[in-house]
Amino acid sequence: MSFRESVHAIVAAVADGEADRGVVPIENSIEGSVTESLDALAQREVAVVAEIVTPIRHALLSQSEDVETVASHSQALAQCRSYLDEHYPDADRQAVASTARGVELAREHEGVAGIGHPDNAGDDLTVLAADVQDRNSNATRFFVVAGTDERSEAGGKSTFVVYPNANYPGLLLELLQPFADRDINLSRVESRPSGERLGDYVFHIDVEAGLYEERTQDALQDIEALAEKGWVRRLGSYDVRHVV
Repeated sequence: MSFRESVHAIVAAVADGEADRGVVPIENSIEGSVTESLDALAQREVAVVAEIVTPIRHALLSQSEDVETVASHSQALAQCRSYLDEHYPDADRQAVASTARGVELAREHEGVAGIGHPDNAGDDLTVLAADVQDRNSNATRFFVVAGTDERSEAGGKSTFVVYPNANYPGLLLELLQPFADRDINLSRVESRPSGERLGDYVFHIDVEAGLYEERTQDALQDIEALAEKGWVRRLGSYDVRHVV
């Protein structure tokens, strides 16, 4: 197992064959989508082979109680905003590439606190406070990504990335209609800037159906026809695991 500094680096390592598997956050119940992950999945070719849903327990970890800076991923900082406002209103908040990087900085520098699971404290950090997330219902969806040769059509959910390379009234409706016509439930639809031009978007779509199903394949044929000037990426079908 190897560590990567960012989501982009994790996806790149899998896409380039440097790692067999990678785990990236997709959506948090408090702060919503992790846009860095969505962008990485649109830029590199990988397969999604599983979805993991797990509750998030955030603890504040530091060498001492004298905290001048709280360093963590922007999502973790946002998920603990109320606690930090109340207990550490004067501490600087530093967004870093990952929660692991924040904990590493706490180990390297006295006066820096990281946000992470309490088990990450080890022998050199103190758990200043546990369960500092603003809501106890805090949970995050993760995708397990692998090389494209492991892409599967089996599973209860499927994920696609669609770049229509077009912009006209009713485009999004046309992209979603093929699923509605076949009674396929959409569990998530996200738009992200394509980076090509202002107002141009890439769409991330999760559906509660497998690629092995004829209705899913038929819907995708319609989507690919609509996106004939762009592209459609089938990230694959997979099952969901809930980890406590």
